[in-house]
Amino acid sequence: MVNDRGDTGARATGGVGYALLVAAAPGGRQRLMDAAGALHQLAAVPPAALLGTAGGASVVQLVDPADPQTVLTHLRTAAAHDGPVLIYLAGQLTFDTKQRLPHFALARTTPRTARYTALPWHWLAAELAPRPPGSTTVLVDLVADETAWPRLSSDPVLAGRLMAAGLTLYGAIAPAPPKRRTAAPLYSRAFAAALRGAAEDTPFALLHERAVAEAGLGGGAELLFDGSAVAAAGAPHPTPAPASAGGVTRVADGPEAAEAEAAVPPPRAQDRRQDRPLELLPPAPLATLPPPPAPWPAPTGPEQPPPPAPASDPHAAIFEAAYAGRHSEAASMAAAWEQEALRSAGPHSGAALHWLEVRADLARLAGDPARACELWMAVADARLGNGEAADHPDVEGAVDRAHHQWQFVQDPVRAGALAPFLISLRGRVPGRRPGALEAVRRRAEILQAAARTA
Repeated sequence: MVNDRGDTGARATGGVGYALLVAAAPGGRQRLMDAAGALHQLAAVPPAALLGTAGGASVVQLVDPADPQTVLTHLRTAAAHDGPVLIYLAGQLTFDTKQRLPHFALARTTPRTARYTALPWHWLAAELAPRPPGSTTVLVDLVADETAWPRLSSDPVLAGRLMAAGLTLYGAIAPAPPKRRTAAPLYSRAFAAALRGAAEDTPFALLHERAVAEAGLGGGAELLFDGSAVAAAGAPHPTPAPASAGGVTRVADGPEAAEAEAAVPPPRAQDRRQDRPLELLPPAPLATLPPPPAPWPAPTGPEQPPPPAPASDPHAAIFEAAYAGRHSEAASMAAAWEQEALRSAGPHSGAALHWLEVRADLARLAGDPARACELWMAVADARLGNGEAADHPDVEGAVDRAHHQWQFVQDPVRAGALAPFLISLRGRVPGRRPGALEAVRRRAEILQAAARTA
């Protein structure tokens, strides 16, 4: 899974950190927040205090960038850093009109051009995905515009799925202020104050709680992210699903399985010969289910005309993009259809599970076996949670595909992080091939032994 789902919120105390601080908002009447003022609050904090790193930290600031590719380049630099990383985003959140996905608005963003002039939120998740568990934190202080707030506020569970997206996310998202007014960065000010007065090893979760209390948040309409779930202030809080075996947790009741808490170093050379995967046959190709419901109706208004109606079955276009190597485009289309299924039919519906399966198959086609394994495990866990039997073909197929993809995860850290949940699933769903559970346990034990002796 993407980053740090098993993290307890503790900050790293060794090594050199890297902080990317981005403040952006459209100009003129489109500007809803004093984003630059928010950035100044955190920029004034000593670099080492930002991440709690005794070795200090490199800090990069971007003020009102206009090009999404510029921000993406800086994100990739941060993602390549070996030590702890903090990504801070202050400004506005918007949804594009075609795929209805969240974007971080930049200096030239308008409602009509968000898809091309704003930073897609899934770019952030994708760039941080390969980083080791527990090494990355995303901090946000955002105002949601008229395209984003109605969708996020009406369904906090969906908001958690859209925004957390595998990230360890702290911060607040508020509705837009009244016309001709600009929102103040209350959360950023309070968080910066909490950082200045905190010890180096103070967990981000505690800093977040202090910031929320100091800023007087939690009594209004804002959405708060505490590193694991989204809480809708002033509304019933969605109850996070209980932790599954193997230390796996859920985010905002979404089906995404989390990575295990421990990070495992590479196995020693003398262990590698034994660390061979069980020779499982590749599972059968993913079956196509009936087309999902129609997408969200477009918001009305003079600046947002309704998008063209999509084809009745989008699978051909999605997999055509994937086979052509346009993996981000394919993933975005599948994510949009999954979000519609979640909104219209619920997270436990057959349509939602189908699109989760499509995303898993797209991860396989993109050459990301760890992500494919995570998603197939999420499918299996969701089906078991729906009451499907352990020997049901769909349940067995999901676990078999997860196991098959896990065999190709070359990074020992990610393989070790995925192992506990896969062991848990294999215990419940042994499958038709003898020795599958023992094979996962054997590899996990080798990785753990290597970690103890490293």
